[in-house]
Amino acid sequence: MEKQEQPKSWYDAAARSPEGKQSAPSKPSPALERAKIQAQVLVPVLKAFRDELGAERADRIAWKALAEWRRQVIAEEPMLPGAPTERFRARNVAVAALIGDAVDALLLKDEPESIEFNITGCRFAQSFRELDEPELGFALTCSWDDTVAEEIGAGDVKLTRTGTIMQGANHCDFRYALKKTGRA
Repeated sequence: MEKQEQPKSWYDAAARSPEGKQSAPSKPSPALERAKIQAQVLVPVLKAFRDELGAERADRIAWKALAEWRRQVIAEEPMLPGAPTERFRARNVAVAALIGDAVDALLLKDEPESIEFNITGCRFAQSFRELDEPELGFALTCSWDDTVAEEIGAGDVKLTRTGTIMQGANHCDFRYALKKTGRA
């Protein structure tokens, strides 16, 4: 049996198909392009709401609406087979192609009950900082990670993250704890 090369990053690990073959990353990132288009609409609307309602109230309303939107998008996705941790891993593989080259990731650990990686470069953060809207960027892009862990992980996946590049940290630290997968 031929020895497989170990993936060098989370993206490489996520992009690997179940058969162990490497998928080609998409360039440019469809997810980044989509976020830029969404920002073109959301930034002027959010600024207008801030002028009328005040920044705190407008932001609170927008973040709540974006959280509901994320949950709705996930609810409308086709249900992947398997236990919550298996669905979570399968979705990461699917999303890796959409993220493409928009992040620089370093895989630290990938075990049955734990996935740990750092994002060391993020074009999403760069884009939203250029717009002077990193908090919107966090609500629109970074918060997907929490929503996916909660909704798809269904209590079997827990994300711990102490910082994001979007919010000023030098890297994003992803620490996922996964419950052991067992089939009923």
